[in-house]
Amino acid sequence: MSDYNKPAATVAAMIDAAVIKNRLPALDLLVRGALAGAYLGFVTSMAFLVAAQTGQLIVGALLFPAGFALIVVLGLELLTGNFGIMPVGLFARRIPLGGLLRNWVLVFAGNLIGSLIYASLFWVAATSCGHTTGAAIGDKLRALAVSKTSYYQALGWAGLATVFVKAILCNWMVSLGSVMGLASNSVPGKILGAWLPIFVFVEQGFEHSVVNMFAIPVGMMLGAPVSVGQWWLWNQIPVTLGNMVGAVIFTGGALFLTYSRIAASEQTPTVGRG
Repeated sequence: MSDYNKPAATVAAMIDAAVIKNRLPALDLLVRGALAGAYLGFVTSMAFLVAAQTGQLIVGALLFPAGFALIVVLGLELLTGNFGIMPVGLFARRIPLGGLLRNWVLVFAGNLIGSLIYASLFWVAATSCGHTTGAAIGDKLRALAVSKTSYYQALGWAGLATVFVKAILCNWMVSLGSVMGLASNSVPGKILGAWLPIFVFVEQGFEHSVVNMFAIPVGMMLGAPVSVGQWWLWNQIPVTLGNMVGAVIFTGGALFLTYSRIAASEQTPTVGRG
């Protein structure tokens, strides 16, 4: 059981992780954020390729958490995970509000940059520089971009409410991936811990802001009838806000509320940042 950090110790590790992330230079946040965005792009395209090949979404959902495991093990910067971790440092009065906002803004930018870089490279590889439509995976990604934008737009305010709630539900689980990565000191433990909540989110089709930084632009590059305005208004903005609410309230806030007093009375373990 030495590999397992109890919940209070994990919350203490979240606080320490927030302090470390608050001290990172802007360049580190951008580079680590870009790598995280690209890795999620890799596993998103893989998941939809496998789904197209097998006809079973659950197969792609089982494989998708591999990208998140890479992010946790390498200590990269993912906005949705930081939505859950950084507020705990603020609640514990270990980091300032300005530091939290700085982290979120820079990591958002890094995630977006990495996602767009991978989307552009994927378009080249999938279409032979525009000479094909991308075959079955192209069809899947075009349809995905439409379902994440035009579908919600057609519902009006009900669409915005729907995408916002899907984003809350998504990051209630996804932010736990970062937390579960802190619940273990070993690489296998971190991978398994991160795997479980990510699989739950993917299989149910909820909305993840960083995944969508790849999924919607690449669908547009492949010819989906979606504008930049539709992408941001009907998905990226409400999904980012919903992801923030889900992680701050249901992960960081809830765990801090119930375990912070115990964590303060125990010695903080030495763990990876996750």
